[in-house]
Amino acid sequence: MNDIITQAVHIIQLDWVQKAFWTVLLVLATSLVSRVASRALRHLLNQDSNPLPSSSIIINIARTTIWVVGASIVLDGIFGINANAIITTLGVGGIAISLGFQDTLSNLIGGLQVTFMGIVKPGDNIEVGSESGVVQDVSWRHTTIRDILGQTVIIPNSIISKTALVHLLPASRVVVPFAVPHAAGADGDAPTVTCDTDQIATKLGGIALAAANSVCTVVEGPRVLFSEITEFGIKGKIIFVLEDASKTSLAADAVVRAIAREI
Repeated sequence: MNDIITQAVHIIQLDWVQKAFWTVLLVLATSLVSRVASRALRHLLNQDSNPLPSSSIIINIARTTIWVVGASIVLDGIFGINANAIITTLGVGGIAISLGFQDTLSNLIGGLQVTFMGIVKPGDNIEVGSESGVVQDVSWRHTTIRDILGQTVIIPNSIISKTALVHLLPASRVVVPFAVPHAAGADGDAPTVTCDTDQIATKLGGIALAAANSVCTVVEGPRVLFSEITEFGIKGKIIFVLEDASKTSLAADAVVRAIAREI
């Protein structure tokens, strides 16, 4: 029994065993700190009072920084390797590395620009070139948006930083155009409107609200705006905002069907 204990103590006292033990311990500690910091940062970024966007690129930068510090402690404190010397060596070969990772660096810099300058953040409804949709996330390499069909579109950050970007109206906003027909005048010549605009607005607003609420909760509106009077009738649009942006097409369809039955 004493021999076994003596051998165990001898093994524990070996230099490489102690280095392995402290390396594993520090790696686990770094991983724990990284996870806690990521959760805390994500919670902070999701608060309404936070000025920064809740993009994953910010969380990834924090995690990378923690792992770099942890790796430096392991190399310097356990193995006696100067981390500054490694950084200097990497700096010498930085030109060659940058040439091989031009696209990656361009996307990273583009992601940092659109994030910290507040150009794009999750929830924005944007249009980049021929693609449009609601921003889901901005990572270190690309920006993910979801289009009106529910498809996920991946756009490299370098394209967003170099291409004209349009901030569209909120994706949950629905606009339904309409036209109320005229009734023939008494002499058969000039058409007259069957009722005043206030009555039309009240009636259409009630129809639209009931139809849209049958699909999804309406959080704003509806507003009825008139645009012009033509030979076909009074034209205008009904505007309202839904709680769920993915239901806009269904809500617009329900409103159009309901108005068509009443007019």
